[in-house]
Amino acid sequence: MAWGWVAGMSKALAHVEIVEVDPKDDAALREFHEVEQSAIVEDRPDQLSRSFDALANSVRHPNPYRSSTLLTALVDGAVVGTAQLDLELQDNQHLAGSEINVAPVFRRRGIGRALHDEVTTRRRAAGRPSIIGEVYVVGDSSAGFEFATALGYRSAHVEAHLVLDLPPSVEALDALAARAEPALASYEIVTWGDRSPDEYAEAYCAMKTQMADDVPTGELDHEPIVVDLDRLRTTEERTARSYHQLIAAARRTSDGTMSGYSQMFLPHGEGHVIQDDTLVMPDHRGHRLGTALKLANLRAVLDEHPERQRVHTWTALGNEAMLRTNADFGFRQAELMHEMQLEDPR
Repeated sequence: MAWGWVAGMSKALAHVEIVEVDPKDDAALREFHEVEQSAIVEDRPDQLSRSFDALANSVRHPNPYRSSTLLTALVDGAVVGTAQLDLELQDNQHLAGSEINVAPVFRRRGIGRALHDEVTTRRRAAGRPSIIGEVYVVGDSSAGFEFATALGYRSAHVEAHLVLDLPPSVEALDALAARAEPALASYEIVTWGDRSPDEYAEAYCAMKTQMADDVPTGELDHEPIVVDLDRLRTTEERTARSYHQLIAAARRTSDGTMSGYSQMFLPHGEGHVIQDDTLVMPDHRGHRLGTALKLANLRAVLDEHPERQRVHTWTALGNEAMLRTNADFGFRQAELMHEMQLEDPR
């Protein structure tokens, strides 16, 4: 789940009514989505946002690992702002996550602050003394960054949002294949879709747990999670409602050891792809496996999903190895994502 703010500090306070959205109310949910998207698109030319179906599927099917509450801000009965409050249910139970958006023409009227006040009341009632959210910066600053900073949030982690336009040139693909070739002398690439084969599931869980340990998180007050089989299967089932998955995994040919994986999400009915995790297990690094894995998934997208026009990914600014790999693929930086955190005084 991505969290973020697109709002402004108030110039003239509007009379704002905050209402919780019933996920089963299709009209209310569509109003929420329309306002959310209008705010995101206004500020971010290369934005990536969820479809209505992805939103509906996420909130209409209970998640045993996270609860989500949707709020709308109404002025004279019209929806002008939205907020989402997420609470982890099994891990990081000191944390809340939030996303706040205000329709562009209604900014700087106190609407964002009113939504934030409601989010604060609810997360404190749930016993969550810390809250995090994402803001995106194009250029030097953004309304979201200024809003969060004015409320006392600090930037605890920064990632580059990178974009690759499809299709890449044949020459670029050939160059990537040449870089990845040494890895294929000792490893084979196995692939699957929405559900991990039973024979690989245990090793896949171990790799995803390793990914949670390894992924840079800066100064975020967030503990890595352990991925077990129940969590894996639950996540796969929920994800399949809105996304098709592509998984490429490396298997050492000498002993069958699973050595790394790369994961892509293809939203149903959309034109983009999300490049998510890429991990090489510690004992198998230095062989260009990361390039081989990402290339296998990219070729699958080009061959099986030619309608896709862009790939989006995020990489921590300090992760120089992955930044170099992404540069090899032709990714360009679109914006910076700041994970902002606020902790209540103790």
